[in-house]
Amino acid sequence: MDKAVATAAEAVADIGEGASLAVGGFGLCGVPDTLIQAVYEAGVTGLRVVSNNCGAMDSGLAVLLAAHRIARVTGSYIGENKEFARQYLAGEIEVELIPQGTLAERLRAGGCGIPAFYTPAGVGTVVADGGLPWRYAADGTVAVASPAKEVREFDGRAHVLEHGITTDFAMVHAARGDRHGNLVFNKSARNFNPLAAMAGRITIAEVEELVEFGELDPDEIHLPGIFVQRLVALTPGQAAGKRIERRTVSPRKDA
Repeated sequence: MDKAVATAAEAVADIGEGASLAVGGFGLCGVPDTLIQAVYEAGVTGLRVVSNNCGAMDSGLAVLLAAHRIARVTGSYIGENKEFARQYLAGEIEVELIPQGTLAERLRAGGCGIPAFYTPAGVGTVVADGGLPWRYAADGTVAVASPAKEVREFDGRAHVLEHGITTDFAMVHAARGDRHGNLVFNKSARNFNPLAAMAGRITIAEVEELVEFGELDPDEIHLPGIFVQRLVALTPGQAAGKRIERRTVSPRKDA
């Protein structure tokens, strides 16, 4: 089955109002910027996003965030995204913050058909006990708080019940992909991308290099094509557009 489509706009055309969307990437690394831009240009609003963070600087999901297209974020990191923090504290967006490892496992579990699992992460905190602000009111009070979760003891240690995550769509960025949808990620871009791809009912991948059937060594494939429904080949300019959040250099020894 040839899963390649001609344009990013065509690939995201059926992402509708209020859709849930798992998005790969970590900071500026491995982010499906071209697909995100296509969603922005489509004018979709009310999105419910699951991603480690909500964009950095003015790229990635920050494009949708700044345009007020996102209604809810499930993630683990706000970081230095000042607009994300402002919208959250002003009650303009709902945010479910969870431990990073738990987020990763919730996506993987959802993709594997596992409805829930127990983890010690978060026991004894508001993650398990409830009360973590999900949405603030305009006056700064908590309008919606997280509920308490089930806690159970295994081998003398408490664990909290977490639910797997599935979404309507997922968008990921890969270094290489074949027309069957098999994907290879480059180094640390293999962060949340495979997990997000597994969680989406319809997964769309942008690839820096699209190859023909049989060109990928089965041993180098990081994500099998069963999890991917559509692929878009990036242009050389799009593939080369890798941003740096902080450029740090060491002084030359001979300077």
